[in-house]
Amino acid sequence: MPAVEKYLKPEVIRQISRLDLRAQFIVKGFMQGLHASPFHGFSVEFSEHRKYTHGDNPQDIDWLVYAKTDKYYVKKFEAETNITGYLAMDLSGSMAYRYAHELSKFDYATCIAAALCYLMVHQNDPVGLVTFGEKIIDVLPPKSKRQQIGNVLSHLAKLRPRAKTDVAVSLNQLAALLKHSSLVMIFSDLLADPEPVLASLRRLRHGGHEVIVFHILDQAEVLFPFDGLVELRDPETHERIEVDADGYRHDYLEEIHNFRETYRRECQKSRIDYVPLDTSMPFDRALMEYLVSRRNWA
Repeated sequence: MPAVEKYLKPEVIRQISRLDLRAQFIVKGFMQGLHASPFHGFSVEFSEHRKYTHGDNPQDIDWLVYAKTDKYYVKKFEAETNITGYLAMDLSGSMAYRYAHELSKFDYATCIAAALCYLMVHQNDPVGLVTFGEKIIDVLPPKSKRQQIGNVLSHLAKLRPRAKTDVAVSLNQLAALLKHSSLVMIFSDLLADPEPVLASLRRLRHGGHEVIVFHILDQAEVLFPFDGLVELRDPETHERIEVDADGYRHDYLEEIHNFRETYRRECQKSRIDYVPLDTSMPFDRALMEYLVSRRNWA
């Protein structure tokens, strides 16, 4: 992959310094190890047959057609064409939370989003960016040209989580906005009532879109490493409560487990990819493991 500097102006490179070009590093490592697209297999709607030619995957041969005609035909899938991707970023105030790690939830999300942008542009797939809080805030239209890497990374680097959030409303708006089958990659802590959010995810899925949910929490939100009396503050309403951490821990951990399990179970039912992450996980390894597994399923 050509050096990113070829596509970015010096001032833009400075703007994205906090991304540390980690995204390019992840993608280079991934592409060196694997030659097939990790996104092959998305939106695989059968369209027609064509004659088998050298280089086609023998697994795609339609043996029923062979039995009737004594000739090899392969099923042609829509996935052989490019797929349009949208990176949907949650700008809610809670995404700024950081307890003990270098990266906030939002910083962590931008690193993964940047890597996926590199990857899609590398394989000539258009990719765009959507930001949302209580509703959609901004849309960067999808493009597949190399300059889009600079456009997306520059935009990501200038974003700051600050808004109140309504994930369900925002995703419903996105579903109404999309006119063609797309790959929607959602980056959020999903700190809201799961039911309306799940309904909006199902709406996207039923609209013919592939959906990946990157559910990003801080490690402290997963492990609750607090002792004694602690004050908890809602980053959006600024409401504060004081709790006895030792007495509260068991109930909290059970609740967070059930919260994530609900998303895992319901997303699986709707054939939505659910990727639970926390900020203690090296994001390059987490993304690589997901992409490899996605490629193996395709």
